[in-house]
Amino acid sequence: MASVSYVDASCVYPGAVAPSVDRLNLEIKDGEFMVLVGPSGSGKSTALRMLAGLEDVTTGEIRINDIDVSRKPPKERDIAMVFQNYALYPHMSVAENMGFALKLKGVSKDERMKKVRDAAKLLDLEEFLDRKPKALSGGQRQRVAMGRAIVREPSVFLMDEPLSNLDAKLRVETRSNIAALQARLGTTTLYVTHDQVEAMTMGDRVALLKDGKLQQCDTPRNLYDRPDNAFVAGFIGSPAMNLRLVDLVEGGAQLGNIVLPLHKEVVEAAAKAGLKKVTLGVRPESFHAPNETPDETVSDHARGLKIEVKLVEELGADAYVYGTLAGDAHDEKAFIVRFDGRVPPRIGDVLSVDVRTNEEQAFHPETGLRLG
Repeated sequence: MASVSYVDASCVYPGAVAPSVDRLNLEIKDGEFMVLVGPSGSGKSTALRMLAGLEDVTTGEIRINDIDVSRKPPKERDIAMVFQNYALYPHMSVAENMGFALKLKGVSKDERMKKVRDAAKLLDLEEFLDRKPKALSGGQRQRVAMGRAIVREPSVFLMDEPLSNLDAKLRVETRSNIAALQARLGTTTLYVTHDQVEAMTMGDRVALLKDGKLQQCDTPRNLYDRPDNAFVAGFIGSPAMNLRLVDLVEGGAQLGNIVLPLHKEVVEAAAKAGLKKVTLGVRPESFHAPNETPDETVSDHARGLKIEVKLVEELGADAYVYGTLAGDAHDEKAFIVRFDGRVPPRIGDVLSVDVRTNEEQAFHPETGLRLG
């Protein structure tokens, strides 16, 4: 087992004007499942490849168990990597693929096969050990790649978008299998994905990168409930949080046709910064249609937000309504509200929805940092 530390670690590619990874400081605990997530070009795969020894650390350090490995070759880092394309040898059987790294190390055939069979049992691959990769499905090939990493018994697993080649249903099934397997093995794992749903459902903690910089590292729940800035708020969650630049008025923030009350801490922070506007964030599930039983979590000021329906996504149990608010510019991003999927509204309807209090977020309109 091992801990991993990025200490002001940067990677600048030759000829680049900006670092791909910029002074990254990140602690991965012994046995932790850490997920690196971010949009394309955020530096997440580069950060993983720096730990693997496949990209140079331009400045700073990367430490495994408090030992600086920044200048060590990959073979001396005691890591095992699962690639996006699985990188299986087509002419070898499943068993040969899984045991190949051990063979290169000079492990005896008997011991090698014992480790392969143990890993195959973990991954439900026992009946496929004599097959070639071309005779396997995508999900089975992914498990073979996992098995090849497991038999090496490394200190750290590195996984670079290992599910991206699978269909949607198999991705959901396999991500739960990987998370359960990692918990069982207890091996420190760094997992890279661009899919924030994958990140939220798999990681003990999630580190979100943008333009090579770490935006926030926390548990999935804290990332969702208390994002440090507007980028994190808009990236984490599916559908994304509604973000609007709104005026501060007496009683709160002017959202469409209503005044939404703000936390006292937000009001004080905005006043201290001399702000007349804030970036307001409200998640799609923070609304509900008025009914005969009043909702005590909704203030009088937060009732009756008017939304003109432009699109309805029906997903069975839920429906997501995309619409516009009073005062929206023609190019304003659609405002999203979650509805009961059994009674979805229609395109062209004008809805009146209540906003639950104390679920809003507020951010500085220029720096993007959280207020309050």
